[in-house]
Amino acid sequence: MSTYEATEREPLFPSPRVAVVIPSYRVTRHILDVIARIGDECHQIFVVDDACPDASGRFVAEHCRDPRVQVIWNPENLGVGGAVMAGYRAALRAGADILVKIDGDGQMPPELLGRFVGPILDGKADYTKGNRFYDLALVRSMPAVRLLGNAGLSFMSKASSGYWDLFDPTNGYTAIHARVAAHLPMDRISKRYFFESDLLFRLNTLRAVVVDIPMAARYNDEVSNLKISRILGDFLLGHLRNFAKRLFYNYFLRDMSAASLQLLLGCALVLGGTAYGALKWSAQAGAPSTAGTVMLAALPIILGLQLLLAFLMWDMQSVPRRTLFPRLPNRPDSFQNEETPCGS
Repeated sequence: MSTYEATEREPLFPSPRVAVVIPSYRVTRHILDVIARIGDECHQIFVVDDACPDASGRFVAEHCRDPRVQVIWNPENLGVGGAVMAGYRAALRAGADILVKIDGDGQMPPELLGRFVGPILDGKADYTKGNRFYDLALVRSMPAVRLLGNAGLSFMSKASSGYWDLFDPTNGYTAIHARVAAHLPMDRISKRYFFESDLLFRLNTLRAVVVDIPMAARYNDEVSNLKISRILGDFLLGHLRNFAKRLFYNYFLRDMSAASLQLLLGCALVLGGTAYGALKWSAQAGAPSTAGTVMLAALPIILGLQLLLAFLMWDMQSVPRRTLFPRLPNRPDSFQNEETPCGS
């Protein structure tokens, strides 16, 4: 599996235009340093003040002299998803070709921007996202609670989004082709912490190609606003809802295939065998069941599980592989010989 190696702050031609979106909420300690580290490959920077109690947008407007920076104020707190969508809309209106989202708390090195933009420029991805789990040596720096939480969330996200080859779904370091972003149902995407996972589900409905970009996990003195106990239920419900929607959209609404039949028959056999066995067990009131009764309950369950496993293999092999849009024109020479990142 190849990795994407890129020198820091690689220059891009004036076209295509790269815009960076920075959600701003209680990040006044770090955001000026983040902006200062964004290289010349970026043409525009949109700082979105999401009704920040620290007035971080006003802080940037008063202290930042970078001409690329434009501050956007949300009239009310919309959450990270709402802030990013506001930045996306502004960048699309400004004519950006690639939209990069970086947090303002300093955990995401702006110097890696070229790694996220490169696959989109090459026509190898429609959307790129960070993966802090690629280098096992660097994973040791991640707190144990975050490590276990991300592992669980990653498995749920694989099932709900259909991108079985991706990991670290809540990673907020992302880049997206502007024409793909323009097709997103921005008003329906989750506006809170489920934003990144919900966005992956929406991208799968578009059949967009998503690529993981290896990056280091960095945890310094940043303060996280995420409370696991508060969002766990929302994440579970969100993933279950998206999982059901994805199966319906991909296997029954848009297309009917052998996998659709495997899913229907598998579920019917498992549920039928389980129901028959439960009824017989309750009717016999503890009396031993005959071998025939056991087989009549067990055989449909076994066959159903085999069909569901076959469907799962089909689903895993159906990850989008062909990008929605070709490589962007005026590709800089400094990116010509780059390899595709992991997860492609």
